[in-house]
Amino acid sequence: MQTLNISELLKNNPYPGRGIIIGKSSDGKSAVTAYFIMGRSASSRNRVFTTTEDGIQTEAFDPSTLLVAPELIIYHPVRVLGNTTIVTNGDQTDTVRDGLAEGKTFEESLRERKYEHDAPNYTPRISGVMNVADGNYDYALSILKSDDGDPDCCIRNTYTYDNPKAGEARFIHTYMGDGNPLPSFEGEPEKVSIEGDIDSFTNLLWESLNEDNKVSLFVRYIDIATGECETRIVNKNQ
Repeated sequence: MQTLNISELLKNNPYPGRGIIIGKSSDGKSAVTAYFIMGRSASSRNRVFTTTEDGIQTEAFDPSTLLVAPELIIYHPVRVLGNTTIVTNGDQTDTVRDGLAEGKTFEESLRERKYEHDAPNYTPRISGVMNVADGNYDYALSILKSDDGDPDCCIRNTYTYDNPKAGEARFIHTYMGDGNPLPSFEGEPEKVSIEGDIDSFTNLLWESLNEDNKVSLFVRYIDIATGECETRIVNKNQ
């Protein structure tokens, strides 16, 4: 598979929607993840990422502004359960966390969920898990989407990555681009490169996202040897 330039991918797509990147730093020392949200409506743009005890959550930047479908835009994108970091684009973060706590696999945990109920888009649910323990690291990505806009069929794809290579990541996002209805992501997660430390990678992603549509960005580097992590959050609304 060709390794793509994440900056060019983002610059050439004005509306990838919500995106998850998971991989390993170029020096091979850190497990890396990034999650971003974008918005076209005033409601979707009226959000920020804030930290919680076990991750982050989305919140309304201006609580006095009416939120449309808050159940789809207010959620915990990131939670940590033991040595596992869960990253998703919706409240299925909690579904995965609860399933793993009960002894289910990542894929089994998502069996009770489907794409979002925002017809006619039927936005895909994208999810990832990172397992970092005892100097070992593996991760998985999942997408649940409708069959070309047919809500009667949910397509479920899970991709697992053992011992990922240094400087490589996989990128999955909700939409192929702007449109009405919005076209769902197609194909296998895209292989992209990771270069630099957490600050340079964060800046690269944020500057590459469409200025009008970008809302918030989360980036985390987890030391594979120690489990210690560094986190960066960027919010357009200040």
